[in-house]
Amino acid sequence: MGYWIRIDTPHGQISAWKAEPAQPARGALVVVQEIFGVNRHIRDVAEGFAAAGYVALAPAYFDAIESGVELDYDDAGIARGRELIAQLGLEAAQSITASAANALAGEGKVGTVGYCWGGTVALLAALRLGLPSVSYYGARNVPFLREPAKAPVMFHFGEYDKSIPAEAVQQHRDLLPQMDVYTYPAGHGFSCDARADYEPVSAGLARERTLEFFARHLA
Repeated sequence: MGYWIRIDTPHGQISAWKAEPAQPARGALVVVQEIFGVNRHIRDVAEGFAAAGYVALAPAYFDAIESGVELDYDDAGIARGRELIAQLGLEAAQSITASAANALAGEGKVGTVGYCWGGTVALLAALRLGLPSVSYYGARNVPFLREPAKAPVMFHFGEYDKSIPAEAVQQHRDLLPQMDVYTYPAGHGFSCDARADYEPVSAGLARERTLEFFARHLA
């Protein structure tokens, strides 16, 4: 069972959910939240990576603005989440990711995995921080695809995701041809079992590929 810790960031101390494996760790992962905060689902995701052998740390990014944010997967939650990510900004998010990675420095090699908004934060961790990263359905990725990558990235997208058109997915393939870009017969958020777009077969395949990626790059 995971537990809350506090980590230092340039924006003050924030909370982070930490989950540890029962066996010696294979490495460590910063788990980057959706726009809904470090809610039960994100804590479960961290637990899942711990079960796979990784120390997983899910920083509460919104603590830099407002403590204890956990939003529901509804219209009100989406609206509030969008307000918070606009207020936080990606530069601040990047600095929080770096702080979380520093907090994991004693656990072996560190990577990141992010979902939705966190998918773009994870991409930036690979481009700018040199952390091997997996980006799930990041709708804000395209403006950054021309930046040179300092570490490998794997991308997962849903073919029916209205927020990420096929043209945007193709730009990932065109501009980052050395990276793995996968699509699935699913919508946005297909890996989240708390969302209407959850698609278990696609989620399982994406998880399998994600674990293979980290087995290669954090070994």
